This record gives sequence, C-alpha cells and structure tokens, in this order.
Amino acid sequence: MGFLQEFKDFAMRGNLVDLAVGFVMGAAFGKVTNAFINGVVMPFVGLIQGKDLSDWKLVLKPAETGADGKEVAEVAVQYGTFISVTVEFIIVAFVMFLLVKAMNAAKKKSEAPAPAPAPPEPSNEEKLLAEIRDLLKK
Repeated sequence: MGFLQEFKDFAMRGNLVDLAVGFVMGAAFGKVTNAFINGVVMPFVGLIQGKDLSDWKLVLKPAETGADGKEVAEVAVQYGTFISVTVEFIIVAFVMFLLVKAMNAAKKKSEAPAPAPAPPEPSNEEKLLAEIRDLLKK
C-alpha cells in the first residue's frame, strides 16, 4: 500500500472526520459564547463598579513619565479579564454537561432492553415424549 493511500485511509477514518467536525463546531460555539458573555452578561456585571469588567484591575505601579521623558507603562493585575474568561468557561462547561447528559439519556432509550423472547415451541419429539409421560402416569 502506498504512502498516499495509507494517508487517505487515515484521514477518511470516521473518528478523525467526527473529531474535525467537533473541533469546528466547538470553535463556532466558542465565538457565540464569547459574544454572549461580553455583549450580554458582562455589562450587567460591570454595573457593580460602573465600568466595563475588562477594565477591572489592581494597579501595582501607575504609569509615569520618567526623567528622560519616556513613559513607563503601568503594572496592573487584570482580574476583570480573568473573571470574564472564568464565567465564559463555566457557561461552556455547563452547556457541555447538559449536552452530554442529553446524549446519554438518548443512548439509554435506544439501548433499552428488548422484551424477553417467548420460549420456543417444543419440538414434535418433545410433544410426543410429553404425551407418553402423561399416559404412563395414568
């Protein structure tokens, strides 16, 4: 088998294609979640301090202009961004939990045990033997 044929067999394997589709869907879901968090949820959270959540920070050293006229950037801990990403992660994890739970429930329904089959009819020989047994008991 040639190298290209082997690669084609590998690339077209069902699990790999499913993984690629899942990856693309996950990326799209991430964008939707990000837009929802930053556009809908975080403005309400930002009302707590009256500013956008991404502006929340703990300034360790403020920006200043040095003696030579160069500006030194501020040093700050951007905890607002961390909170935003954490909330986004929690929402994505919760949605994935609900999705997996729904998939498992659907799988259980499809794998429900079939009713036990009726016992097979006795063969002609068994019927005759049962008749002989019953006649001998009399």
